[in-house]
Amino acid sequence: MADYDLAIIGGGLNGVSLARDAAGRGLRVVLFEQGDLGGAASSATPRLIHGDLSVLERRGFCRVRRALAERRIWLAIAPHLVRPMRFVIPAHSDARPPWLLRAGLLLYDRLSSPSGLPPSASIDITHHPVGNALKRPFGTAFEYSDCVVDDSRLVVLTALDAAERGAAVRTGARCVRADRTDIWRLAVVDRGHRRTITARALANTSGAWASTVAETVLRLPQPAAAPIQMSQIIVPRLFDSDNVYVFQNSDGRLIFASPFEREFTLIGTVTNEFTGDPAIVAMRGADVSYLCEAVSRYFRERVAPADVVRTVSGVNLVPASARRGHGTTLFHARRRKAPLITMFGGDVTTSRLRAERAVTKLTPFYPMSPPWTAGAALPGGDFAWDRFDTEVDLARDRWRFLSEAQAQRLVAAYGSRLAVVLGEAKTRGELGPAFGPELTGAEVRYLMTREWARFPDDVLWRRSKLGLTMPAADREALAAFMAGVNDPPRPG
Repeated sequence: MADYDLAIIGGGLNGVSLARDAAGRGLRVVLFEQGDLGGAASSATPRLIHGDLSVLERRGFCRVRRALAERRIWLAIAPHLVRPMRFVIPAHSDARPPWLLRAGLLLYDRLSSPSGLPPSASIDITHHPVGNALKRPFGTAFEYSDCVVDDSRLVVLTALDAAERGAAVRTGARCVRADRTDIWRLAVVDRGHRRTITARALANTSGAWASTVAETVLRLPQPAAAPIQMSQIIVPRLFDSDNVYVFQNSDGRLIFASPFEREFTLIGTVTNEFTGDPAIVAMRGADVSYLCEAVSRYFRERVAPADVVRTVSGVNLVPASARRGHGTTLFHARRRKAPLITMFGGDVTTSRLRAERAVTKLTPFYPMSPPWTAGAALPGGDFAWDRFDTEVDLARDRWRFLSEAQAQRLVAAYGSRLAVVLGEAKTRGELGPAFGPELTGAEVRYLMTREWARFPDDVLWRRSKLGLTMPAADREALAAFMAGVNDPPRPG
């Protein structure tokens, strides 16, 4: 008998979504991630949960409807991570005509599943707060509803839910060989220790490394895919409103400018073909200039490359003949050969659905319960999305030492499970050492013992974005603190 029903190589969003779905259906699941969860492309997405207007423009109506149905599901199961926003598209005389934008957004409303989000509208930005940051020639804009998401925390909490449902999640573990008979026999180097495990089915969800894993580990033909680099820039905050701006660039692309971590603006996305090692991807200077020029066309305050405080890049595989955003799931099973799932590409919005469909392909091989993830909240997400501010108020009532901004960050990260992090603390001092104005020893210990954080970057850039504001001295203190935590138990 095999050790597991399903082994998964890769801990990005596709991998953890598979693990969550399969574990919840009663399968014995193990996931191997050589680095940190969501450590590559899954933490470099545009951070949008949406139907994608560019797909609508290409007449992908069914795909848009499906994505908007997933948007409603995400609002219900992850209200702390997924936040509804009003998106604003200023009309530009050199771009799509206003009548076309208005018609497209009316169709977007019609395709949306009922979610309680307000419909699209026309606004006069010369008399509206969203126009304060824009150049004066723009007088008309169109507003519609969509959502933003904390992509890296979505990965971690999906893995946490998988682990709580029985999945074994192993970070710092690399699969170096897989032999296929009627079962899979995997050789794994797990934090320096070599071990062998067996599984009845295998999933290759290693993202940009999927072709390499297929060739060198599985010794099978590489999937027909092309590596694509996605990049964004982070600059100091350019506007005071909570809207997301959607700008039409001169080449027809849509550029998003989103509020980011209170003090910053996230601008993107630019995509390019990629060659090289995905582990050391870096944004090209020409792409930085491109995004700066694109938003400077609209904002009063000109954005220059010197204003960029951080670039965010990741590489993912997309089907060789498909457009960006499409994902591929390949299922391979032959007589007397254990099943193989290869999953790569795809956007955040439809990740849950892709995993559900992939796991369902295994039903002929062993019994399992029906799909379930559409109706089950992620950890901390057991409240209605329109009660987020109420959760913040409740947190401030219980932990009176929290400021409004601190409570918002913590609720957005942990939702209704914040008590597991802060406990019965009455003062900030009871939470241990402080690393900057936000992070405490209690939170770091929680992240290490419950959420697989091993190194400072795991905390500062994936489980939070506090690396943007934390002084160098506090980063060094954080590294020393984490090194001093004696071999915390590994979750899952």
